[in-house]
Amino acid sequence: MNKADLVNQVQESGNYQSNATARQAVEDVLDAITHGITADGKVQIVGFGTFAVKERAARTGRNPRTGDAIEIEASKSVSFKPGKGLKDQL
Repeated sequence: MNKADLVNQVQESGNYQSNATARQAVEDVLDAITHGITADGKVQIVGFGTFAVKERAARTGRNPRTGDAIEIEASKSVSFKPGKGLKDQL
């Protein structure tokens, strides 16, 4: 499912008169999740799951072409841990 499919699903299952209002609702939810992750480092939606910032330490890796050792910088990533309600539906 891509974003357009999600908007269509929200419009069909929700009480939205137009595709534009459903698209705005999806955008608002995604913006709120993004803001929560950047401000608090974590967004927990009970029954669905938790989005959290995960820090990766710096490490030594290998260039796949030459085999030379390279330094990979520390970075941040977002992880998702599904909640019980989502796990039960799978």
